[in-house]
This record gives sequence, structure tokens and C-alpha cells, in this order.
Amino acid sequence: MNELWASPFFGIAVSILAFWLGVKLQTRLKSVLCNPLLIAILLIVGLLSLFKIPYESYNEGGAVINMFLAPATACLAVSIYSKIQILKENWLPIVVGCTVGSLTSMGSVYLLCRLFRLDEAMTSSLLPKSITTPIAVEVSSSHGGIVPVTVIAVIFTGILGSILAPFLIRLFRVNDPVAAGLSIGACSHAVGTSRAIQIGETEGAMSGLAIGICGIITVLISMIFLH
Repeated sequence: MNELWASPFFGIAVSILAFWLGVKLQTRLKSVLCNPLLIAILLIVGLLSLFKIPYESYNEGGAVINMFLAPATACLAVSIYSKIQILKENWLPIVVGCTVGSLTSMGSVYLLCRLFRLDEAMTSSLLPKSITTPIAVEVSSSHGGIVPVTVIAVIFTGILGSILAPFLIRLFRVNDPVAAGLSIGACSHAVGTSRAIQIGETEGAMSGLAIGICGIITVLISMIFLH
């Protein structure tokens, strides 16, 4: 059995199967609370705990999947390019909106970290929670953060955003698809963007655009907060 766990194919197969089960469960129950990513995480954690499988063994394959994360994020450029005219017409509100979103996210985290007297390492780990994982990991590690904490914070933020986004859009009566997409991408990165794409093509494209802009802005702002 140890030979099976040590194979990279084990981690890859388990990850794909767990996510597939999450998608099937969400389709059957038709509930936003049944997020496929969250279900996959819970299933994999349960499997590793039940059979006492070392995380390092699972990550032999998990790391292979993680390698495709950055290219998959870059593929969002296709949807952005399809809406290039909207970008040209709304470039100023888009930049201002993403800047305000990044400032609000990082500012609130920084204040809460100070309020609860968290150390610098934990603060650095949590500040980039609202941007995509590849950028968040780099920001965290370059300022002495704890990368696993950053990854967990990013995943939790993305899942929460994808669940709450449709409800909040209706609650605040956001009728502009550009504003809706930017707000989702600014606060819940790629996981939220997958939900934005389901809401509408324009929302998905603007959410993907917000990922890139907010990533750049967060890198710049982190130099101020974590100087």
C-alpha cells in the first residue's frame, strides 16, 4: 500500500475523483452551499486521516495539479480579450474599483491582526487572502509569512465569495454586470470567478480582469503594510 501512496498518480486520481464527486453532489442538491472545492477538500482530508496517509505522499500528485494553477489563471485572459471594448470604455472605474477593493480587503485584515495582536508572520500570511494563490504565496513568502496559512485563507475566501456572491448581488441590487464581475474577482479571485462565469459572460470576464489588477495592486500595497 505504501507504494501506491508514494505514486504521484495516487494524489492526482484522488483529487480528480473527490472534485468529481463534489460536482455531482452540487448538481444533485442544487445548492450553492455544496461547493465542489469545499467537498473535495473535506473528502481528501477525511481519506488521509482515515487511512493514516502522510500528506507528503498525497502531495506527490497534488503538486503536479498545483503546477497547472498559474497557467489556468492566465487562461482567463481569453475571456478578458473577448470583452476588450468594455475594458476600453470603463478603464478608469475598473482601476479605481479594484484599487478600493484591494485597499479594503488588506486594510480590514491588517486592522484585525493588530486588534487580535497577531504577530508579523501571521499578518503577512493573511493580508493577501483575496488574490489568486500563485501571487498570494509569493507575497506571503517574500514577507516572512506562513505559506500553508496563506493557502488556506485564500481557499476559504474564494469558497465564501463564490457562495455569497449571488446573494449579495441581489441584496445590494447590483445590476451592472461590469460592477458585479469586478466585485467578485476583487474579493474572491479564481474560485469566485468560476461562479461569476456561471452568472454571465461579462461578469466572468470582468472578474478575471479583477484578479490580475488586484494582484498587482496587492503586491504594491503589501510593500507599505509589511515594510
